[in-house]
Amino acid sequence: MGVFVFLPLVLPLSAWPVARLAEQHLHPRAATWLLSAVAGVLAVCSTLCLALLVVVGTAQLPGNPLPDGWSDPEVREAVPYDEVAGKAAIPALLVVLASCCRAAWRHHRVRQRAARALSTLPSRSVAVLPDRTPYAYALPGRRRDRGRVVVTTGMLAGLSGPERRALFAHERAHLAGRHDRFLLTVQLAARANPFLRPLRTAVAYTAERWADEEAAATVGSRRVVARAIGKAGLITRGAPVATLAGFADAGPVPRRVAALLEPAPAAHVWPPLSTTVGLAAWGAAAGTTVSALSSANSAVTLFFILKAATPL
Repeated sequence: MGVFVFLPLVLPLSAWPVARLAEQHLHPRAATWLLSAVAGVLAVCSTLCLALLVVVGTAQLPGNPLPDGWSDPEVREAVPYDEVAGKAAIPALLVVLASCCRAAWRHHRVRQRAARALSTLPSRSVAVLPDRTPYAYALPGRRRDRGRVVVTTGMLAGLSGPERRALFAHERAHLAGRHDRFLLTVQLAARANPFLRPLRTAVAYTAERWADEEAAATVGSRRVVARAIGKAGLITRGAPVATLAGFADAGPVPRRVAALLEPAPAAHVWPPLSTTVGLAAWGAAAGTTVSALSSANSAVTLFFILKAATPL
């Protein structure tokens, strides 16, 4: 195993450059897919290697239920600084699991609570709540159910007719693209490895930009969508949880409006290597590949070492 077991814990740093460049230079759809995939793979690899360290660390604890052979010197030699790293990995993995479970449970609870609140309303694709508090968000459904657009009367009152159409087109784009899955993926990835937080922030922005572009294509006017987002951003409180896509959160609104006032971005699936964002994307892809290979190598190596050390 050697130092390879530690690489996936720090290789998320290789994705930092592309996190900023992708949201500026790539089409929002491509940026969302790229950053979410990179974040998910890096998070799984770092968590796996943390679990491998926990196995070595737990075997050193007195009274553990693991086979005695797992604490032999030959096993511990497979991990550099095994005594410190192994024992430090135990609380670290517990924190990661607790944090991810808490985020997933909060996401599930908010969706359930929102679904119960809408249960008394007619079963339509748009749910209008009689609430003066202005907000709007996309509530995803299950399986074939695409979900519902949730909007309050306070939000509708602040928008004109074309701007309302832009709002509904935006939220329907979130539902059609299942953007909640991308947001949940990067949310859990950031909980698994703090180095992935820049990717979570970037995907929160690119997912909104993706829906902005879809809304502009549906409405036929980028300025109408920009005006609707600007108005909503001044009065809205955003979505009830980070993994639900809201129409206008306070943070990225000025950047989104500015992007909509420019020509539509080119739909490049992968940026050319000759560009800065292309180099950053290939760097992130290389870091993700090395992380996957390192974690796989560590897992296979530790498996055979533990198998050899386990008495028949």
